[in-house]
Amino acid sequence: MSKIVITGMGAVTPVGIGTDNYWKNLTRGKSGINRISSFDPSELAVQIAGEVKNFIPSDYMPKDLIRKTDPFMQYAYIAAEEALKMSAIEIEPERTGIVMGTAMNGIATIAFTQEALTGAAHKKVGPRFIPKILGNVAAANIAIEHNIQGPSFTVGTACSSGGDAINVAAMCINSGKADVMLAIGAESVLCPLVIYSLANAKALSRNNDNPQGASKPFDKNRDGFVIGEGGGALILETEEHALKRGATIYAELLGCGNTCDAHHVTAPHPEGRGATNCMILALKDAGITADKVGYINAHGTATPKGDSVETKAIKDVFKDTLPLVSSTKGATGHMMGAGGITEVIACIKAIETGIIPPTINLYTKDEECDLDYVANTARNVQINVAMSNAFGFGGQNSSIIVGKYKV
Repeated sequence: MSKIVITGMGAVTPVGIGTDNYWKNLTRGKSGINRISSFDPSELAVQIAGEVKNFIPSDYMPKDLIRKTDPFMQYAYIAAEEALKMSAIEIEPERTGIVMGTAMNGIATIAFTQEALTGAAHKKVGPRFIPKILGNVAAANIAIEHNIQGPSFTVGTACSSGGDAINVAAMCINSGKADVMLAIGAESVLCPLVIYSLANAKALSRNNDNPQGASKPFDKNRDGFVIGEGGGALILETEEHALKRGATIYAELLGCGNTCDAHHVTAPHPEGRGATNCMILALKDAGITADKVGYINAHGTATPKGDSVETKAIKDVFKDTLPLVSSTKGATGHMMGAGGITEVIACIKAIETGIIPPTINLYTKDEECDLDYVANTARNVQINVAMSNAFGFGGQNSSIIVGKYKV
């Protein structure tokens, strides 16, 4: 089986648009969380989020397409365009495919359209409503633009959707169905409907007075996650294909894991059963032992149960060879389907640059969260292998391992 390598990356995030901006601000410990600006949140219990800043879609995509797309589709499209440009690839239509990962598709468009419709005429519902809310249309727009005719899948595994998009893309390559795959994750769920539900479930931080300090992964005073939005994309291809065309190879995709807790719809298994098995499967798929992993970009959402369970799972897997761990969600918020891709990009950049991004807002030690989380300040450490965890509702678990490319 041929190696799978990564030859392009794209990122649209609350701390920056473009992979370089994203990485620069992550390593500087910058927060992308602030008061919600896309609508008036003053009547909501939660009024903060990690929004994509200074976003002008027309700077990146055709105006006609903007009118036809939900923001999550726009983030996917722009991230994919950056990844394709970075890879300098010439599309071979029938040997190139796409896997799109998104947790909630166009839920904000659904909510705002229903709000406009209530008590109003049917003309409030536009003819583009249905294609704007379908998850697969995000991939379709990219496929149409670049004549990509190979495998096309849309993965909806809650907050592990982005990681699972990478996994499915790798399956397509390993099965011989494609030589090149785009793995994309994108999300934009900011609307009162989603915020009310997650707030009533006590999942969200209510620290409205201190938005930039609200997301506190692994901190004893953490009180829930902050919603984030954005998009990420990776170009995966066989090593043979990449070398033949003279591509720059940024990393190797070493292994993928996927499991289900089979325990509860929203709560993680208290012993971290699914997360533990997922990391073990990823290591087995990569053909490496736990001591080879130098860094884990944790799921680390800043929920009381989630962070402590993930910590336990990491300790159970890595035992006395514990790697450095950090959660970049302190900076970006929880980007859901997009996070599984952008956090793998953070792993690739950590390998490339020798810089481990910090967990910001981590000041108070929690006895149940006792790993080295690279608190508040980036650290210079040379690593060769990194893992990214993404866990979601339904007990979904994804672990992705990337490594420094060696000929």
